[in-house]
Amino acid sequence: MAGGITDTGEPYSPFVGLVYMFNLIVGTGALTMPRAFATAGWVVSLALISFLGFMSYMTTTFVIEAMAAANAQLRWKRREQEEVDDSNSTSEYSDDDDDVVGRGRSEPETKPILSVQRSGHVDHFDIVERVEMGQMASMFFNKVGVNMFYICIIVYLYGDLAIYAAAVPISLMEVACGNHSCSAGSVKYNDTDPCWGSVTRKDAYRVFLSVFTVLLGPFTFFSAQKTKYLQILTSLMRWLAFTMMIILALIRIGKGTGEGHPPVASLSGVPNLFGVCVYSFMCQHSLPSLVTPISDKKRVGTLVFADYVLILGFYVLLSFTAIFCFDSSLLHDMYTLNFTDNCNVLDIPVLRYFLGLFPVFTISTNFPIIAVTLRNNWKTLFHRDGGTYPWVVDRIVFPLITLVPPILVAFCTHNLESLVGITGSYAGTGIQYIVPACLVYFARRHLEPVMGRDAINKHQSPFRHAFWVWFVLVWAASCLMFVTANIILTDTTKK
Repeated sequence: MAGGITDTGEPYSPFVGLVYMFNLIVGTGALTMPRAFATAGWVVSLALISFLGFMSYMTTTFVIEAMAAANAQLRWKRREQEEVDDSNSTSEYSDDDDDVVGRGRSEPETKPILSVQRSGHVDHFDIVERVEMGQMASMFFNKVGVNMFYICIIVYLYGDLAIYAAAVPISLMEVACGNHSCSAGSVKYNDTDPCWGSVTRKDAYRVFLSVFTVLLGPFTFFSAQKTKYLQILTSLMRWLAFTMMIILALIRIGKGTGEGHPPVASLSGVPNLFGVCVYSFMCQHSLPSLVTPISDKKRVGTLVFADYVLILGFYVLLSFTAIFCFDSSLLHDMYTLNFTDNCNVLDIPVLRYFLGLFPVFTISTNFPIIAVTLRNNWKTLFHRDGGTYPWVVDRIVFPLITLVPPILVAFCTHNLESLVGITGSYAGTGIQYIVPACLVYFARRHLEPVMGRDAINKHQSPFRHAFWVWFVLVWAASCLMFVTANIILTDTTKK
């Protein structure tokens, strides 16, 4: 039955929901943001990240409104089915079939659900059932729209896996290749530089990538779930690492020994900054899992706004301390590495190794989850009602098409800034802008005939005018054209 596809989960307080959303958004993308800030300039970066944060907040409210509309739609369908069942039951004892049909069939069409809502004191827009974005797409989109949604989210998850598959070996390579000397921070290493004798840094990276694939790849063939305690542990490590980096950078800047002199503006770095920022504000695809279990949703809109303000402030603080603390040319794609090879910033070996291995601990726990999610999306995309997959296709083919492409991409390149930029610019634009705008637009159009114009969705977005939906879509299209044109022009210039 619709609405029963996934479990709602154990309820938790609004504050816990705020913390979960913060932890979800502030992830790997934050570690690639300082370098993107340095290449685009601090004024441009501040303006762009503020605007993109606002746009992400707007589409987040769109998704929450669509979730409430989906819950109302499920209740409407259930009520309609109950009336049909009642009419069928009554017809066994009634000789007046026309009267039964009138009560069982015609009434739902002529009597808006709003009247039932008022008489029964039931808010049909309560978000009590967990309705994932894929299910909402199936409810409000046509067949083409549903397929486009799944293609978009699959591409995004592929990008996520490629980023994770590259980030872990990079961190292990930096630690294993002995780049923890106090002078290493002033050296820009190349992939061809030696690591162990005749083994180059690139070779070492690929060795660690192979080990990573062997250890975590098999999870794609089975089921994997995060545990509560593992989430708590990784969250604590994330907070400890980010807080440590901000404080250390502030201390160095306060002493007047900061080496960073970022430009005010550099338009050449804007396309990549756009992709990084979009990726770093991504949470829309996981909102059903985060919002539905919240016990009291009366102030969920206020909590989401507060979350975005905190996250924006956190990103700005992390990135600004980074670009003024370190020389822009020496900033790593993975920001944690700037603290592992510079004793002027951090001269405690244990803490240097902790920050160097930080991505290994946190990312490795997420890789199997995303891999299983991608595998399941592939299955859903090709699934037909009543059909089943052969064992080989279900257990071998789908896991392989999930695991092999991102690993191959990671073998070919470990440029995290580009991977994050491309993933955020294209698939991220679809998931964060286009899909939420289309969901809320079609949800409103779909429910108005049966809910009535006077129905009030208490979770309606503050941006309720249709102008905002079209504004988001035009903005998304403009961004895609701008990024594509920049990539083409950059390639042409290089040739």
